[in-house]
Amino acid sequence: MKTGIVGASGYSGEVLLSLLLDHPNITLTTVTSRSLVGKSVESVFPSLRNRGKGLEFSASDPEELAANQELDLVFLALPHGVASEYAIPLCETGKKVIDLSADFRLNSPDIYEDYYGHPHPNPDWLAKSSYVIPEITEDGWQKDNLIAAPGCYPTSILMPLLPLMKEKIIGTAGIVINSMSGVSGAGRKLAEDFLYCERNESAKAYGLVKHRHLSEVEEQLSLFTGVNVVVQFTPHLSPMNRGIVTTIVVPGAGDQLAEAYSTWQKFYNDKPFVSLLESGTTPDSKWVCQTNRVDFSAIADPRTGNLIITSAEDNLMKGAAGQAIQIMNVWHGFDETAGLI
Repeated sequence: MKTGIVGASGYSGEVLLSLLLDHPNITLTTVTSRSLVGKSVESVFPSLRNRGKGLEFSASDPEELAANQELDLVFLALPHGVASEYAIPLCETGKKVIDLSADFRLNSPDIYEDYYGHPHPNPDWLAKSSYVIPEITEDGWQKDNLIAAPGCYPTSILMPLLPLMKEKIIGTAGIVINSMSGVSGAGRKLAEDFLYCERNESAKAYGLVKHRHLSEVEEQLSLFTGVNVVVQFTPHLSPMNRGIVTTIVVPGAGDQLAEAYSTWQKFYNDKPFVSLLESGTTPDSKWVCQTNRVDFSAIADPRTGNLIITSAEDNLMKGAAGQAIQIMNVWHGFDETAGLI
């Protein structure tokens, strides 16, 4: 299948490039970047030397891409608000699109406007797209031409929580979530907060009390449970290149530890990118980076009666590019692990 990447100059785009160049079922024909037009992929990303297959960055024009007969599927690695400019003309010409931005992750245009600060550019298309976590989302999404890949923080939160809420193993009230992200989660950009001297040996909370990914987390939890779920979410910027570590405190659910593990095993027993760790063994970002895996575990706190869940993933893999390729693999009947192991 012939694919392209729009916005291939960022961190997620770079990982997509690397993975797709080696994918056994894919021919990567198009990579775009308005700032890198005419430059070879290998000159921009030296790690891809002898693997770039002569690819050069081309201009990012939605209509030209839509008319390109050499594209079957396109990955959009663009900022929110921009991705929809490309997704719609591509889909209207029959191409399939996997969007790594937030433009089609939410069902509600009102929630989008509330969290992203401007009206959704194409609200009619929200109902024509599907939000897909490959391990959890029920069949039916494959009929759509536009797929929204989940965000990095939400993946680390929803994968352990959704099965437990769906099976009513835990309640929906009073949940407190804290996450730490590597600096690459902010994207490749020049800004004072992300300079080496500012981030090295330094960690801080940010996005209080309304981080954009919170909208995605609460909407998905609410859709799965049928009730309005509100959680407390605090992200932190940590002095590491990549990786996400999340801690979830579920009040009063400590006596549900065995049921939690039983439910996870039922949902994830045959899933190649989920690793359930023994209770008391906490996931470490070191061991998931460069993989498409999410690790998680739980422990009961006898002092407070709470259930404490921890998870870890690579924000550029399972949190972005790797998960997008996993979605493509499932969508098109390839081996789910193709190009990812």
